Amino acid sequence: MRIAGLVLAGGRSSRMAPRNKLIETVGGEPMVRRVATVAIAGGAQSIVVVTGHEATSVAAALRGLDVTIVANPDYANGLSTSLSVGLRALPKCIDGVLILLGDMPEVETSVLTALVAAFTGPAAICVPVRHGQRGNPVLWGSAYFAEMMGLTGDSGAKPLMARHEQHLIAVEVATDSIFQDVDAPEDLARLKGSGATS
Repeated sequence: MRIAGLVLAGGRSSRMAPRNKLIETVGGEPMVRRVATVAIAGGAQSIVVVTGHEATSVAAALRGLDVTIVANPDYANGLSTSLSVGLRALPKCIDGVLILLGDMPEVETSVLTALVAAFTGPAAICVPVRHGQRGNPVLWGSAYFAEMMGLTGDSGAKPLMARHEQHLIAVEVATDSIFQDVDAPEDLARLKGSGATS
């Protein structure tokens, strides 16, 4: 299967202001770089990173990685705009895309490889599950790209899951990292307390 990776990294980090969480150091490297590195290691054949807020600084944090960086001029209008920009930038003729959030630096490569292994084709939606709860990232088949590009607001593609419940493939994983994003200073403090940051 031809799988691409899409890292959404255009947010304003409003709850972390004036700091941009995506360039905060996690495990010795910028958060967004850590996520992109996991995407590269997880089986995606090409990676697109969508920037927005402080795009130059975020792009600098990715320097040297084999990723394509695209800027979303409408990032202030919500996550859906970055999703649309990213999907349009993907290579043609791919079967699916792993969608990663730039503020989830603890997601493990094993999660991505499990999603890729479970993927059955363009009509599949592979979701990581832990203790009955769904998390991120999600591997979306290309059959849903057009619908995803028509979304608006800041909710991402989550509403489409209910619409296409019959195509969901639940992939059991053994890590809580699929739930752990960094939205506020206390989230970063938690990472520091666990020794994940430097």
